[in-house]
Amino acid sequence: MTDRSVLVAGAALIFAACSAAEAETSPSLPTTTSSTAVVPTSTPSTTTTSSTTVPPSTTTSTTTTTLAVPLLDRAIAAVGSRSGEETARIQQRLLEAGFWLVAVDGEYGHTTKQAVMAFQKFYGLKATGKVDDNTALALTQVATWPQARSNDPGTTVEVDKDRQILMVVVNGRVLWVLNTSTGSGQWYLEQNQKDLTKWELGRSITDSGRFKINRERSNGWWAGDLGEIYRPKYFNGGIAIHGSRSIPNYPASHGCVRVSTAAMDMIWETGILPKGTPVWVYGNDVEAENEKPEMPTTTTSTTVPSVESTTSVVVP
Repeated sequence: MTDRSVLVAGAALIFAACSAAEAETSPSLPTTTSSTAVVPTSTPSTTTTSSTTVPPSTTTSTTTTTLAVPLLDRAIAAVGSRSGEETARIQQRLLEAGFWLVAVDGEYGHTTKQAVMAFQKFYGLKATGKVDDNTALALTQVATWPQARSNDPGTTVEVDKDRQILMVVVNGRVLWVLNTSTGSGQWYLEQNQKDLTKWELGRSITDSGRFKINRERSNGWWAGDLGEIYRPKYFNGGIAIHGSRSIPNYPASHGCVRVSTAAMDMIWETGILPKGTPVWVYGNDVEAENEKPEMPTTTTSTTVPSVESTTSVVVP
C-alpha cells in the first residue's frame, strides 16, 4: 500500500495551487440512462483539483468557490466491484472529485466502496457502492468538486443527514467527502454492554445543530454503553464521529456519526479535526417506525436517560 506520509505530504504541496482555482458553475452530471490523500496525476489547464489534508490557518472571511475536476481522455468503465487497472482509474477519479479513499492501488477494497457510495449519495444515484453504468457515466462527466453549505474560515465538519455524507470543509471549500451513517430514528431498548444489570432506552437521533468537538479518545476500539466505537471525537454529549465496521447506505446508528475505521485513522493522523472544530449537523430525521419500549421491571436500574438528554451514554 502507498506510504501514507508521502501521500499526505504530496497533497500538501498542491493545495496552494488549489487556493487560486475557481469555477462559477455547480457540479454538472449527466442524466442517467438505464483519500490518505493521493495526489492526482492529471491536471487541467486552468486549475488543480486536490487539497491538503492539513487545513491552512486563517482568520479572514472567505468566498466559496468550486474547484474543477480534470477532463478524462477516455470514459470510465463500469467495473461493478472488480479490482484491476480500471479500478485504479476510478480511485484516481474519486480523489480528483473530492471523495476520500486510502490509495490508488487497483484493489476494490473497503474505502473504495465507501468512496463510491459517498459519490453516489452526493449525486443522487443508487448507493450500492458498486460502479454501475450510471455511476461510471457520472464519474466520467463530473466537472466540479462538491460544494458545502459552510463558508466559515477554518475547518468545519458538515454532517448531511439527508444524503448521509460527512464533508470536511476548509475555508468554504470541501476538502473530503466521506460516506456516513447517522441515527436510524428508531426507539431502542438494549442492555448496557458494560453493565448487564442496566438498560439503555432512547431514540436513535443525531440532533441537528451547531456543535464543537469537545473530547476524544485516540487509541483504538473503546467499549461504549451500546457497543464498540473506534477513536471517537465527541461533539454533542455522548454523540461522536467515530470509526465503525458497518457504514451502510442508510441511517443505522444509535445517534453517532459513523465513518470507516480507515477514514477515522486518516482524521487522527492528519490532525484535520482537533478539539474545537465546529460540527454542523443538518437534514431530516427518520421517522420512528416502532413504539417506545417499556423499561424492564426486573432490573435494579429504573432510570435510564434517553440519548437526546444524556451526556454519559455513548451511542455508536
